Amino acid sequence: MERMAIAKHPRPPYKTVFFLCCILLSLVFIQSLIADDVIDKPVCLTSVKDAILLAFKNNLAIQIQEKEVDATRAGIMQARSAILPQVDFQAAYTHNEKVPAQDIFFGYENNKMVGLSASQVIYDGGASIAAIKQAKLNLNIQVQTLTAQKLDVEFEAKRLYYGLLLAYETERITKELFGQAKAHYEDVKNKFEQGTSSKFDLLQSKIQVAKVVPELIKAKNAIDLIKAEFKKLLKIKMEDELKVTDQLAYLPVEINEPEFLRIAYLSQPQMNIRALGIDVNKWAIQVARASNRPQINASGNLAYNTNKLDKMFDASQRNWNAGISVSIPIFDGFSSKAKVDAAKSRYEESRLQKEDTGDQIAVDIRQGCLDLRQSQAIIDYTKDNIDEAKEALKISEVSYDIGEGTNLDVLDSQVSLSQVEENLASAVYDYLMADAFLNKTMGRLLEGDKK
Repeated sequence: MERMAIAKHPRPPYKTVFFLCCILLSLVFIQSLIADDVIDKPVCLTSVKDAILLAFKNNLAIQIQEKEVDATRAGIMQARSAILPQVDFQAAYTHNEKVPAQDIFFGYENNKMVGLSASQVIYDGGASIAAIKQAKLNLNIQVQTLTAQKLDVEFEAKRLYYGLLLAYETERITKELFGQAKAHYEDVKNKFEQGTSSKFDLLQSKIQVAKVVPELIKAKNAIDLIKAEFKKLLKIKMEDELKVTDQLAYLPVEINEPEFLRIAYLSQPQMNIRALGIDVNKWAIQVARASNRPQINASGNLAYNTNKLDKMFDASQRNWNAGISVSIPIFDGFSSKAKVDAAKSRYEESRLQKEDTGDQIAVDIRQGCLDLRQSQAIIDYTKDNIDEAKEALKISEVSYDIGEGTNLDVLDSQVSLSQVEENLASAVYDYLMADAFLNKTMGRLLEGDKK
């Protein structure tokens, strides 16, 4: 009896399959980690302060100016170095082919030298002191320039932040108008089908819906455009999401023009820069005068010369000298006088510039106060009219339903309500920007950011 042959199937390579599965899972895990890193979390702003602080952190102009402040601070030490002693260490090796054999020592054939030299300015006509004063003033100027840069960035952040809120509010108002126009069109359409409304009313209502659609598209595009500008200011990628959870609102400001003007004269960076510029040019006159004054310097040298290293610091190998030099200008072709005259002219120029800046600040303060009053008046007047516009819309709708009013009354009431709401939103935005302009003019930075 023949045995039946049983086919043997090879066992699956379990170890190989397990290894491949581990690799696959690892790749999936790594890819998920990479995806999490690539997809950034949306940037969410809950207040204008968040936007300003983020702008301060990421703005390149501010970072550049901060480095300029550090560089100018180092310049103070550089100016001080002119009145401090200058000490140098010297070492040399010289091979002389022939040394004259005379009573006077000319050196060794293989001369080795080690020494110190020092010099000290005793009097330079006051130029060094004036340079130190100028360096300190220049540091203050750079600090004020940094403050001015931050004020510009803060104002721009407020403009875009409040502008985005205004764009959201405009979109909301336009959506409401679109919803009202569409609902009214459906109502007129039903009435037309029932024979209680004319075809003219139907066409009017349909046209009203069509007229609102472009405005709605413009409102949405305005949001996207402001977001793009905002992202650029905040250094956010264009593809990243930017959310603002705040609403367009304002707090009334007590208007005190004399006090505003006083603060501006004391704190406005441009005003301070002009005042510091006067002092810088005042010291520049001293620098110019120093070029025509005596110059007194002291110097000293200590050196060891030998041909044997083991006898380098023997007393017999030592040589030193010290001295003082005086230089008195007699005639320089009127160069010093020209420098002094030029410095005096720049000094007078800086005084005039400060006066001009002060006049402009007074105008800006007046403009900011007038803008606040104007915006507040519009807000007060418009707030009272919103409830009346809503009531007028309800009355027109009810009157049209019972046949006492016209379709045009309803459409006009819808548009009027929308316009009143947009006027209120624009007035609030103008009030916020007038307040921002006043703070910038007065030199008021965001609280907690002053250094």
